[in-house]
Amino acid sequence: MKSVGEIMAELRTEKEMGQKELAALLNVSVGTISNYEKGVHYPDLDSLRKVADIFDVTIDYLLGRTGYRCPPESLKEYITADYTVSEFVNTVITLDTASRTSVSDFAEYLKNNRPGIPKSPETE
Repeated sequence: MKSVGEIMAELRTEKEMGQKELAALLNVSVGTISNYEKGVHYPDLDSLRKVADIFDVTIDYLLGRTGYRCPPESLKEYITADYTVSEFVNTVITLDTASRTSVSDFAEYLKNNRPGIPKSPETE
């Protein structure tokens, strides 16, 4: 499992952000960012929240608890008139295994059979 510092460094690099820029956003020294990334010190809760906001990830992602990088706000978005992403996920996880498989299979079918969207070579 990756450390908080390793994940922060990856996110910073992906955004092509230097340690100096991140340090300014967090109002800490460059040395503090370096220490976070090396695992010498860990960010406090307020800094973790700020880092999550800067990189648009969850704190669980920063802590290495999940590989899910979706911005938390997207869970509140409506995917239909009646369901937010969060409500849909919560509904799906209450289903039995066979029903979850059916939902997954149907979603895959829809993804691969959208009108006007060329099929990928592996689905032909």
